[in-house]
Amino acid sequence: MKSKKDLISKLDIKMIIIPIAVLLFICVLFGLFPIGSKETLVAIRGFLSNHLGFFYIFIALIFFVSTIFLAFSKYGNIRLGNREKPRYSNIKWGLMVFTSTMSADVIFYSLCEWMMYSKEPFIQTNGGVRKIGLAYSLFHWGPLAWGFYIMLAVAFGYMLYVGKRQKQKFSEACRPILGKRVDGILGKIIDLLAIFALIAGTATTFSMSMPLITLAASKILHVPNTKLLTVIIMILVVVIYTSIVVRGMNGISKLATLCSILFFTLLGYFFFFGGQGKYIIQHGMQSLGYMVSHFPQMSLTNNPIHPNVFAQNWTIYFWSYWMVWCVATPFFIGSISAGKTIRSLILGGYGWGLSGTYLSFIILSNYGLSMQFNHHAGILATYDHTGKYAEAILKIFSTMPFSFLGLILLALTMIGLYSTVFDSLTMVISTYSYKELMLDQEPDKRVRVFWAIMFIVLPITLVLTGNSVYDIQSVSIIAAFPIGLVMILILLSFYKELIIRRNLM
Repeated sequence: MKSKKDLISKLDIKMIIIPIAVLLFICVLFGLFPIGSKETLVAIRGFLSNHLGFFYIFIALIFFVSTIFLAFSKYGNIRLGNREKPRYSNIKWGLMVFTSTMSADVIFYSLCEWMMYSKEPFIQTNGGVRKIGLAYSLFHWGPLAWGFYIMLAVAFGYMLYVGKRQKQKFSEACRPILGKRVDGILGKIIDLLAIFALIAGTATTFSMSMPLITLAASKILHVPNTKLLTVIIMILVVVIYTSIVVRGMNGISKLATLCSILFFTLLGYFFFFGGQGKYIIQHGMQSLGYMVSHFPQMSLTNNPIHPNVFAQNWTIYFWSYWMVWCVATPFFIGSISAGKTIRSLILGGYGWGLSGTYLSFIILSNYGLSMQFNHHAGILATYDHTGKYAEAILKIFSTMPFSFLGLILLALTMIGLYSTVFDSLTMVISTYSYKELMLDQEPDKRVRVFWAIMFIVLPITLVLTGNSVYDIQSVSIIAAFPIGLVMILILLSFYKELIIRRNLM
């Protein structure tokens, strides 16, 4: 292992100290002034959603359209790097794309997103959650959402393997437009925004679905469901993904395969043992058809006058949620895509991404819907009584055979997905700590371990201060706004470099 002095000389200390100082400051504010902090979050979110909601929707549309254009244009033939064949096989690449970009949230939302929509006036006046609830889930986790990741993955892959630029940072992707200003304070600001957004994203995903893992663990282990148990499980996740991330890309690839097995086993458990296979298929196809036929309307719906409409409550949140993850996950996808053409990256990314997310939602959401409306299992009543989505989800599991084993499978799958995602995130964010890191080099293990631990600080704070779902969602919406501006700059920079390079050929 390299000496401590040698490592420090290669690190950009400011890019470590400033984010950590701000992170600790925010945690102290949440701890000392929980009510005031919540009110501030709500006020800022309200302003962004009510007055600037069109901004999030515009970015989603432009990124999706851009991927379609690239895939079917002459630029789709451009190969990322000089390799004769891709670095990873299609199956291994696809599994890494899905498991390293989808955290345990995909399971959490698959099980309960339809519950979240059940009392929305927009849903109720358009046929109810049974008719269109799943359709909107498929929309929020569909092509527009994956377009964020895939477009930036192309830009980053092109930057690394065609542009041959060695700095693996958000700011470096802006160089074609910003030029040498990337090396100055403007570049530092962009990278700091990227780090803050990633911290906000991890806080959101941990805080949203961790209560489900905690409740499942309490039932499995027969121990009280407390905040202490939640913190212990969070620490366990950190230990797991830290132990994997120090093994590098080989360890991440193996964990991705294991998580895929657990994930598809969980889906198979519900599909084959739940007795609702026919309903799952029929209603899944109906919901998919509704989403496709109403796609333009869903994509453009936003009302800046009324602050509590469905699009502002949910669509803007989900676009923000995907945008804050764009700091790291597209970098990871781009970095593992050496040897692929732009077309194969785009079509493969959509294929693997949509297959995994849609299977999850169609199977898990439809099972819950069937239990609620066809078998009167009282799932919504459980949520109304307890006010907790985790309790309602466990009600769903109680209707399944071998429910105890199902809970064990749920806990293992969610912990595994958390670990796989945070492995890839830790690898990416660690590169921001270096002044410069060669493409074929991995960050030092000590740097990876440091960031693996730092990722858990804000989520623990949010859990201990008892923030609501609305407050946690607000963190992503606020962090996504400045990142959205940088994303547009990256898109423009990519096309500028692409056109210039093609004209010189």
